[in-house]
Amino acid sequence: EVQLQASGGGLVQAGGSLRLSCATSGFPFDDYAIGWYRQAPGKERERVSCVNSDGTTYSIDSVKGRFTISVDNAKRTVYLQMNSLKLEDTAVYYCHLKLGSSAFWGQGTQVTVSS
Repeated sequence: EVQLQASGGGLVQAGGSLRLSCATSGFPFDDYAIGWYRQAPGKERERVSCVNSDGTTYSIDSVKGRFTISVDNAKRTVYLQMNSLKLEDTAVYYCHLKLGSSAFWGQGTQVTVSS
């Protein structure tokens, strides 16, 4: 059974940092695309950043230079290091796995940035 366990959200002041973790299990960790999505109140869910098993990464323009996605293969965990957080980064963040033609979501973790 594929499992994605997201953690690391919290309340932080603007300019601060958080690191989100997505611990995975239940699938071969050698051919995947794992990403972080977020959904703010009243807005659609958007893809923030993702990493492929070949090491290529993608991030939306609004987080480039502030957020970094990385993978610890030994721990089967994907991280999202978020620095210089802004009020507009407030959202529920979700871990997402694309595995072949299948897709899986982890539970969300709330990130709240205060002024």
